[in-house]
Amino acid sequence: MTLMNPPLGSAVAAVCAGFGRDVDENLAQIADLIEQARAEGVSLLALPEACLGGYLSVLGAGRDGSHDEQPEDLPPVMDIDGPELRCVAALAGDMTVVVGLCESDGSDRYNTAAIVSGDGVLGLHRKVHQPLGESMFYAAGSEFGCVDTPAGRVGALICYDKAFPEAARSLAVDGAEVIACISAWPASRTATGDSIAEDRWTKRFNLFDAARALENQVVWLAANQHGTFGKLRFVANAKVVGPGGDVLATTGIHSGMAVAEIDVPSALETARRAMFHLRDRRPDAYGAVTAATLQEPAHA
Repeated sequence: MTLMNPPLGSAVAAVCAGFGRDVDENLAQIADLIEQARAEGVSLLALPEACLGGYLSVLGAGRDGSHDEQPEDLPPVMDIDGPELRCVAALAGDMTVVVGLCESDGSDRYNTAAIVSGDGVLGLHRKVHQPLGESMFYAAGSEFGCVDTPAGRVGALICYDKAFPEAARSLAVDGAEVIACISAWPASRTATGDSIAEDRWTKRFNLFDAARALENQVVWLAANQHGTFGKLRFVANAKVVGPGGDVLATTGIHSGMAVAEIDVPSALETARRAMFHLRDRRPDAYGAVTAATLQEPAHA
């Protein structure tokens, strides 16, 4: 669902599209999406996780030891100052774009979201929370933080990060006005629904988006991959969620771009006028949240 021709700079958007290993093809698709977004007045665009080089084709053994497939290949490693991100930055121009890739610090591979504009790379987020067997192929990031962009103060998360309230809250207390959570979120691999719309992981994907936006009173962009890649079938449902938890635009189960015209500072001011969740927090009462370490249940 898109809104018709909003004035330049007054809209935000999240993409649902499929991306594979062909990087040149990925860049051509990104160029088309940025052009479409610019025509719709978008100032901040979120592209899916791993849209440069594709995601994993399987998720490995998982913590339960089942599904012990291995991917045939891995996403290509890219440099943060490399030609791929330079290309995306040039395409972005005065727009701010959140883009997913696999990058390395010289020794470890990371599943990374880069926030870029025509000025280059403004900020990075390395995925912290790793589902199933993802840790066999990527190292985990260790921090959350926002950056100031032409579109406002923006924080990024990747996929499973959004299942953890502390991740989005860390960005909110760092001043995030918009949180872009980019994903390659697949349907359930056990008890899979006949319809993507009814799959239990589709429902959870959508629930997390609304909850994280509402509890932090931020604008939330959820991008996602579409279609299938290897053994994975993605749940789609890219969306823009307002600071009241209301879905302003969504692609549903289809590919496309969810675009919403919104004055972000005004929307946040309205949402936070009476009940301001960040102001009303009681951090002194939450010590157990960060102090406690969950003990794994014993297995026979």
